[in-house]
Amino acid sequence: MVTTTNPANNQELETYKDMNVNDACDIINLSHRAFEDWRWKSFDHRAEKMRALATLLKDRVNDLAPMMTQEMGKPITQAKAEIEKCAWVCEYYADNAAEFLKDEEVKTDFDRSFITYQPIGVVLAIMPWNFPFWQVIRFAAPTLMAGNAAVLKHASSVTGCSLAIEQLFKDAGFPENLFRSLVINSNDMKDIIPDRHIRAVTLTGSTGAGQKVAEIAGRHLKKTVLELGGSDAYLILDDADIEMAAKQCAASRLQNTGQSCIAAKRFIVQDSVHDDFVAALKAEMESKTIGDPMNDKTDIGALASVAARDELHDQVTQSIAKGATCVLGGEIPNQDGAWYPPTILSDVTEGMPAFHDEMFGPVAAVIKVKDPSDAVRLANDSNFGLGGGVFSTDIDKATAIARDKMDTGTVAVNGFVKSNPHLPFGGVKDSGYGRELSRFGIHEFVNIKTVTVGG
Repeated sequence: MVTTTNPANNQELETYKDMNVNDACDIINLSHRAFEDWRWKSFDHRAEKMRALATLLKDRVNDLAPMMTQEMGKPITQAKAEIEKCAWVCEYYADNAAEFLKDEEVKTDFDRSFITYQPIGVVLAIMPWNFPFWQVIRFAAPTLMAGNAAVLKHASSVTGCSLAIEQLFKDAGFPENLFRSLVINSNDMKDIIPDRHIRAVTLTGSTGAGQKVAEIAGRHLKKTVLELGGSDAYLILDDADIEMAAKQCAASRLQNTGQSCIAAKRFIVQDSVHDDFVAALKAEMESKTIGDPMNDKTDIGALASVAARDELHDQVTQSIAKGATCVLGGEIPNQDGAWYPPTILSDVTEGMPAFHDEMFGPVAAVIKVKDPSDAVRLANDSNFGLGGGVFSTDIDKATAIARDKMDTGTVAVNGFVKSNPHLPFGGVKDSGYGRELSRFGIHEFVNIKTVTVGG
């Protein structure tokens, strides 16, 4: 059995019967049968269903958002925004999939040669709890528009969201079993991934989870796309607009209560503006409202679980023991639930958890440097490479650093990293490989087939 819990008060929400491996494989077989018909449907037909899904998401936002908030603690206003963003990605692929996947003629010595993009079958998605709807829909929209079927293994803590997403696809008029949710233990993935009808796997999660899934998939020659952790570095150069930088950095660090792989986590600041930036960042973080995630005025809710909160606090205390200075926060509140205050650690150096590890919560690590080259060096001195940022009033200089020197999948100049359906999203190094969103995302799970005619 799977029981979900409200992390804001530790109260149990619902209990669900979980599946065994045979049950899950039976569902995968049904999804494969649905794919065999769906693959021949026109783009116009698929787009009609995808637009219906977008409409349902908008119409049901006031029912879906509270479910997300109760299961993982996301502030309700952010939960509503997440549902709206899901509708956006559905509309984007409904509008653009046909163009992204149209045949491409290539001039060669053959009488005719062209590239065609064909669906591959059932794609398995293993998804995390931190963006329970967005992580799923941003995968499912291009996957289904390409003509594939999808099965979802969601985090058990958001099982209600997982089943609600399955129902949304049904209610939007997609074929029965084309999108299914598997309520199954994560340890059973070793038996699910090898199923002959699973053609590819996409995972968003920790680096460790990605390594395990990639190893299993590799043994069975299944393609994978992995979007893993991040320890995003934001460079604040000596000519930056400090007040603006502090606002943007605080917004990035505190989004989703700091539980985002693309949140700003390390702030690498030139020494001449270090103290001013820390003061401005502290003021911004202190101004945010912590409280009941169901309240529209709440900026920061509970973390996803007490275990996650305790792990974060351990990283903070270890960093302080190694010489970091706690400028703000750093203490576990005396109340029920998985609460942790906005926290700033300064004097962070190499060798501390705050420098090297992904800190999945509202903790900012500030690192002082002498010059831009040193800032870039420390930014890239990480096993992760998901996102990053550069703040400077010299736009050309900042853009050049972003383009040529930051070893990440995305870099924001005078702003913070956000995923957008129009732009590819993913990382390098231990942050994974492959891309989601844009035309690159829909090309990940198709057979890019070459056809030649004549000699």
